[in-house]
Amino acid sequence: MITILTGGTGGAKFVQGMVKVVDPREVTVIVNTGDDLRWWGLHVSPDVDSVMYALGGQLSQERGWGVEGDTFECLARMKQFGADAWFQLGDRDLATHLRRTELLRNGATLSEATADIAASFGIQSRILPMSDERVETRIVSDSRELSFQEYFVRERWQPPVQGVYFCSADNATPAPGVIDAIEGASAVFVAPSNPITSIGPILAVPGIREALQRTVASVVAISPIIGERAVSGPAAELMKSAGLAVSCEGVAQAFQDFLDVLVIDDADLQRSAEVEALGVQARVAPTMMNSDSEKLALARAAMAAAQPRQPKGAL
Repeated sequence: MITILTGGTGGAKFVQGMVKVVDPREVTVIVNTGDDLRWWGLHVSPDVDSVMYALGGQLSQERGWGVEGDTFECLARMKQFGADAWFQLGDRDLATHLRRTELLRNGATLSEATADIAASFGIQSRILPMSDERVETRIVSDSRELSFQEYFVRERWQPPVQGVYFCSADNATPAPGVIDAIEGASAVFVAPSNPITSIGPILAVPGIREALQRTVASVVAISPIIGERAVSGPAAELMKSAGLAVSCEGVAQAFQDFLDVLVIDDADLQRSAEVEALGVQARVAPTMMNSDSEKLALARAAMAAAQPRQPKGAL
């Protein structure tokens, strides 16, 4: 059994590769929900949906989010009505949010709603939200605060970032199965996702970071930074705001208390010693995932890096 912590498009790609390497039924994916939002009265879980669409063979290859070949007729009509339309939902994507909202309204938890929708897509892996309770990623910029989607989509991650925090995380609990999936895994992987706003919210839920420290499974992360630049998105700016170096070394610092191995890109071979000085093993492999073959190769490299270990920083 393997467990993957993920969020964002890079994480969804990594999960796609991993289910080609191991039996999909042996994979549990723990997904960031700090990006969730209420839109047009619907509960939208962007990172959960990206994983479901990826595993269900429906993820848009061009956009990296949403449904392949989707149309946007509803969005166009909402614009005509004068409604907010900066967060783009496709018509088939909209059906997912309608179903989720219906299930939640009828008393289902987010975990139960996710399982219901994933089953309808024929997904064999287990997809777990990090928590069934609301945890919201908030971006502090100048004298205002933004939700993550306001910062990332509406403002196109242009505002300067002074800080990030996870509203209500202290009072949240891990979703059922999350801790068992970490502690019972033969290997745990942290996908090449934004360390601050994709993996950070997961780690902010009490009990999850401690489980990563306790588990006897090897914990392997894949760096989303190559050189001094993020592969995609605002990871560099957000890491700077957290006082982390924008490098694979900074990624190792973010996860240092539980991480055994960091897979870094070939281009960062010379940084291996910096990573290992932090007590984290460095493994080098091509980390870009621009094709199915590259996704598969990275998943194989990550699996090869996973070795059983003694608990690191156990409490």
